[in-house]
Formats: sequence, C-alpha cells, structure tokens
Amino acid sequence: MNQSDKVIAIVGPTASGKTALSIELAKRLDGEIINGDAMQVYKGLNIGTAKITEQEKEGIPHHLFDIKEPNESFSVAEYQSTVRNCIEEIQSRGKQPIIVGGTGLYIQSVLFDFRFTEEAGDEKVRAELEKELESEGGAERLYNRLQKLDPESAEKIHPNNHRRLIRALEIIEVTGKTKNEHEQGAGDAPLYDHLIVGLKLDREVLYERIDVRVDQMMEEGLLEEARGLWEKGVRNVQSVQAIGYKELYQYFEGAISLDEAVELIKKNTRHYAKRQLTYFRNKVKISWFDVIVDKGNIVDGILSILKGFEEAESNK
Repeated sequence: MNQSDKVIAIVGPTASGKTALSIELAKRLDGEIINGDAMQVYKGLNIGTAKITEQEKEGIPHHLFDIKEPNESFSVAEYQSTVRNCIEEIQSRGKQPIIVGGTGLYIQSVLFDFRFTEEAGDEKVRAELEKELESEGGAERLYNRLQKLDPESAEKIHPNNHRRLIRALEIIEVTGKTKNEHEQGAGDAPLYDHLIVGLKLDREVLYERIDVRVDQMMEEGLLEEARGLWEKGVRNVQSVQAIGYKELYQYFEGAISLDEAVELIKKNTRHYAKRQLTYFRNKVKISWFDVIVDKGNIVDGILSILKGFEEAESNK
C-alpha cells in the first residue's frame, strides 16, 4: 500500500503548534497540507485566524486557504465536498494529504460518512415542486404525497409549512430516500484509511500560550486588520463571527473598550480551546502526542504508527 493512500489529520486546540508540526511531517512524507480550520478559508482574515504565512510554508503546497471572500458563507457540507476532491487530486499525484486544523466537525465530516441534507438538493426539482405548490390545491396534494412517501416527516411538518414540505419531497425525489433514511447511520463509517494525530498540553500552559499569542496578534496588527474589514462594510456575516474579530467589532461599535475587547478575545479563545479538546476526545479515535516533546520526535512517533499500520496491512 502506498503511503499516499492514507489521509493524515493533525488536530488539537488553538495555539498547540499544529502548523509547525504539519510542515515537518509534510517534508518527511512528501506531503501537501489541506486547511482544516473553518475561518482560514476567508481572504483578509490572516492575523486573527493565525493563518500560515508564505514564509512559514517553506515551499510545502497548501490548499483551501483564502478561497472565500469575507462576505461569503461557507458550510461544512461545502467543505466536505471540496476537501474530498482535494484529497483525490493530491493522491493522484502520489503525494500525502495532511489535513491540519482545529475545527473538529469539518475534519470529521471529511474522514467519515457524514451526510448533509443540503447535499440532497436539485434546483430544478425544487422549482417544479414550488410551481405545483402555487397551483390550485397544490399544497394539499404535496402534503398528501409526503404522507404516503414519508409519513414520519409528514407527522413533524405542519401542512402550512411549505418550505419544509417542499424540502422533504425534494430529498425523496433526489435521493430516493426519506430524510431520515438519508441521514441514518451517517458519521460512523470511515471513508478513508486514516490516522488522526492530536496535540495536547497542560491546560495552564495552553492558556498562557493563548494569552501570549493574542498579545502578539495585537502587536502584529489585528486591530488594523479587523478595522479594515469593518470599514469595508463586512458586517453580520459568518467570517467576522470568528474570535478576534467579533470582540473588536464590539469595540468599534462603542460597546466595550479596547482593553476589554482584548481580554474578551483571550477569554473566548480559552473557552474555545477547551471545547476543541472536549470534541476531539469524545468524537474520534486519536493518537495523542504531548506538545512538550520535540516536534522531530513527534514526527518519528507518527511515522512509527504509520509503519505499524503498513505492516499489519501486509500481514493480512
């Protein structure tokens, strides 16, 4: 089995050192890195998301960074589809895909059989259903059809909730399955032969790192970066709900002082890091490494695990 047949993911809380480790691992495995952070897809959100710089990439190819404008939305379903295509393209060149980031659901949705109802969509089918709805007696006919095809959904949907009625019928027409059947069992089965590596460290040390990093971000120009987005009218959209931006937006609005905004960034980042660790520990099987170990030794440990996988595969 070629090493590139595997997908490797490096996960862990913010400020745990994932970026530096990923570069070292990519060098050793002839790898290419795929962004696994929900907010690093956005152009212009660089300092606050701790986005890797060109210098830090050290020539390693990176994918799915800066692919969205700040005012565009980006769903986990879109991420899943885009990354799976990216993995296929990287593997076709014999390179090792390495997903790196802290957004657990996004990474999990790629590696496992996650299904999203928004995938089961077809604009033409939806338009036909909406046209039928507008015709005389259309709503009643559609609801009666749903009762026959998917009585479980029909029980949960009020006949006058036309949006949900059309959506339920659209799923059936596109997938041939009810909404429940489409989603049933999703998320359990792995779709790739994969290894998930997790970085951990003492909570107090992690929180100290976060505080230091927020101060560094402010020194590097986070305030100016956020103000630039604010002045361009980027408001009330997904991108600027990211930690570091939403707190400074409160400052721009005059709701809090700058010092309060910075302290709030630190507090919210600490809470986010705690949630990340909880998610990773509860949702997926991970090979954990302590950050205090030299990153070269961590890479050696990862390669040892991969070698063990290969030996087990060859002995089957």
